[in-house]
Amino acid sequence: MLLRLGGGVEIKKPSTHSQHTPRSKEIKGIKTKLKDNEAMIAHTDKGNSLMILPVKQYDYKIADFIRAYNFQTTETDPTKTFQSQVTKVVTDSKTLIPQEIKWKYVNMNPTAPTIKGLIKMHKPEHPIRPVVNWRGAPAYKLARLFTQKIKQLAPLPNRHNVDNTRDVIKNLNDTSTLPHYTLASLDITNLYTNFPVAETRNIISNTLKENLIDPQTQQELLNFYDVIIQQNYFTIND
Repeated sequence: MLLRLGGGVEIKKPSTHSQHTPRSKEIKGIKTKLKDNEAMIAHTDKGNSLMILPVKQYDYKIADFIRAYNFQTTETDPTKTFQSQVTKVVTDSKTLIPQEIKWKYVNMNPTAPTIKGLIKMHKPEHPIRPVVNWRGAPAYKLARLFTQKIKQLAPLPNRHNVDNTRDVIKNLNDTSTLPHYTLASLDITNLYTNFPVAETRNIISNTLKENLIDPQTQQELLNFYDVIIQQNYFTIND
């Protein structure tokens, strides 16, 4: 167990190879203590660890995140509307989805995505990194199909991308440098919320044309994109 000042208690997860697993009585005792103290267990953003903190403090962090980025709020669940949009583009697809398997790409029991926060213990004030569970969203299956088809029909030249740390090291070793060179590492704040929606659509459209994809298939993929990108929502506290 590792104590962290100002942030509650951070608990290292036990190794999966550990010979000593908590008994059900001990787990029940932990749950009771958490409930009695109005506390909860949350994942941290970095490292394989958990953190205990007051429920109210966690709720405040979620609320602060929502306020900071000016989310639009509504008490009306748009899931049914989004489901209708997905059903329509799947039904209208003539080239990408065969008739006999159209049902595979419509989520039969869609639900509004939910949000949880990973605690950034390495940042001042310990804000959250938002994680939205989108598996139940109406367009989840359609998004997986879209990703698959884009990779097949309009692969991007990944000359500016790296796969992992080993790839970075290899690229650096293969790069000629001089003693006065400086290596800079830049970070992007809130990459997802700064996603250029319209520009990305143009890139997809142009890439499909450059790859000589037939107009019907181009239009279907763009229709998929339009439906998927609109479903940018989540629910909290019902």
